[in-house]
Amino acid sequence: RAIIIAVIALLLTGPAMAAPPEPLDAIKGPIDTVIAILNDPIYKDDSLKTEQREKIWQSISAIFDFDEISMRAVARNWKKFKPEERKEFAAVFSKFLGNTYVDKIQGEFHNEEIVYVGQEIIKEGRALAKTLIKRETLEIPVDYRLKLMDGQWRVYDVAVEGISLVKNYRTQFKQLLKKETPAELIKRLEKKLAEQES
Repeated sequence: RAIIIAVIALLLTGPAMAAPPEPLDAIKGPIDTVIAILNDPIYKDDSLKTEQREKIWQSISAIFDFDEISMRAVARNWKKFKPEERKEFAAVFSKFLGNTYVDKIQGEFHNEEIVYVGQEIIKEGRALAKTLIKRETLEIPVDYRLKLMDGQWRVYDVAVEGISLVKNYRTQFKQLLKKETPAELIKRLEKKLAEQES
């Protein structure tokens, strides 16, 4: 009888142990890690800024679904991309976004406080995690949209003060793809990426 009870207990507790983290927890760990890296006094040494960048990117890139972000940023034009172009675009766009936002984080961070406001399950497998960046005289809302993938929450859009990253790029790409092919857009992004990295 004791064995049966033990098996039942294991079956009951098993799913709970395997449950995905809460959406807010999924972003909290990486964001807290980034704040710790930014506050680490060792990186006041300018010669270590590249190392700091790499650590920041390593911490946050894992929670983003860049394939989903790329598809949403291109929207209806995604069907114009060949399978290999989709992979190329997602790879280049993710690096471009990474450079853009790590530059911004490194350049503009001044001991701000991150407040984890709450979360909302939009529908099954979709959630919204709300945060605030608190400066001395200013509060900036930053919302993360997440989807559940393979048991983990992954970010597919970020809105700063209500302005969506995906919608912002969607508008730009829509205009460009009226005149350019997907291959030309990829080359344009590769050029911008090379400029960033130089």
